[in-house]
Amino acid sequence: MVMATLPATSRSDPAVLSLIGNTPLVELTRLDTGRCRLFVKLESQNPGGSIKDRIALAMITAAEQDGRLGPGGTVVEATAGNTGLGLALVARAKGYRVLLVIPDKMSSEKVLHLKALGAEIRMTRSDVNKGHPEYYQDMAAALAADIPGAFYANQFGNPANPMAHERTTGPEIWEQMQHRVDAVVCGVGSGGTLTGLSHYFARMSPATEMVLADPVGSVLAAYVETGKIGTAGSWVVEGIGEDFIPPIADLSRVKRAYSISDKESLTTGRALLQSELILGGSSAGTLVAAALRYCREQSSPRRVVTFVPDTGSKYLSKMYNDFWMVDQGFLELPRYGDLRDLVSRRYEDRAVIAASADDTLLAAFQRMRIADMSQLPVLADDVVVGILDESDLLLHVYKQPDRFHDKVATAMTQRLETLNPDASFAELLAVLNHDYVAIIVHEGRFFGLITRYDLLTHLRRCLP
Repeated sequence: MVMATLPATSRSDPAVLSLIGNTPLVELTRLDTGRCRLFVKLESQNPGGSIKDRIALAMITAAEQDGRLGPGGTVVEATAGNTGLGLALVARAKGYRVLLVIPDKMSSEKVLHLKALGAEIRMTRSDVNKGHPEYYQDMAAALAADIPGAFYANQFGNPANPMAHERTTGPEIWEQMQHRVDAVVCGVGSGGTLTGLSHYFARMSPATEMVLADPVGSVLAAYVETGKIGTAGSWVVEGIGEDFIPPIADLSRVKRAYSISDKESLTTGRALLQSELILGGSSAGTLVAAALRYCREQSSPRRVVTFVPDTGSKYLSKMYNDFWMVDQGFLELPRYGDLRDLVSRRYEDRAVIAASADDTLLAAFQRMRIADMSQLPVLADDVVVGILDESDLLLHVYKQPDRFHDKVATAMTQRLETLNPDASFAELLAVLNHDYVAIIVHEGRFFGLITRYDLLTHLRRCLP
């Protein structure tokens, strides 16, 4: 029997490192998988919450063994998040400093998690390509070159990355699937997972197909299909997809590739939670969407494996937040063909955070803070009787904090700018230009607010 083993940890390391790897494999039974049986390997169950814990332990161990990383050293990496979390977990456990360069599209949960682990963060742009000084990999390499005793993990070019999957992930799948695997669906961030599994199954089961799941905008799927590197676009999904071919990525055994849009990825991830009760991240949505496409194309039964690379708890403010999904255009609200279409938080859907005139200012402020809002409508039944914004509140309590216990009615403004849904954009803009929010009223009932942010979001959706 082949045993999957990660690099040994020392007795002085926290025991949590021994929990890396040997993750469970479960079958999806409620999604339409066609004639296939589709299994997902729950890499979200690693202690750092992702598949990247495996390569973090392998890369740091290899660097210790060959002398690239010694006592008092600094681990430097460019990462979209999960490799950084894995490196922070392992490096901090071993007493190293951790410096990470991350693109600005990374979820706030990941950033906060990294900081809580003690990692130092350098945020850089996600809208620039390789060769630009603010490209996250180039910046990380430059920082590592300037820091004495620094080890640049370089997951994109480190052979310990794919080796971790060849030695552990592959054997685990092979044993868990009882030596019957017809296809494995992978994404490519650094290329380590796909490369390591390709090499493992080339030896153990050459008939096993390697299938690529790639975000729309990445160059990898087109490269598999045409052999040419096209022009990269942009995508929201984190952790997979690239604008170049990573040096360690071996795509030679990939015969099928699926380009999955952000919308399909995120809605599939949400469906995975709703149907199978598995909380996966955005890349899990991409992989499962591609696996479902592959499965539904098959004319004969097949056994297919894909991954939940990380936990969806890192994306609660994004893909599992209905308001964010609506703002990004990934969820559609009912359309009316008038100004109501600009209202993302609708009173009829119980989506409006509001106050009453009799609430205390402290209660209203706490709602504003929790909901990250700068103003609240003040309602009496279904009618807006005022607006409380942060400037009203500040003027009321400045130098007299005890006035937080006053009623909302004492500080709210009653200078209300209401518009009917059929008002023009020019009328809306005139309201917003006077530093007011627009209150949309339909048939005498409050419908919702339109702020400058809402108008900007609408205009962004109109881009070709």
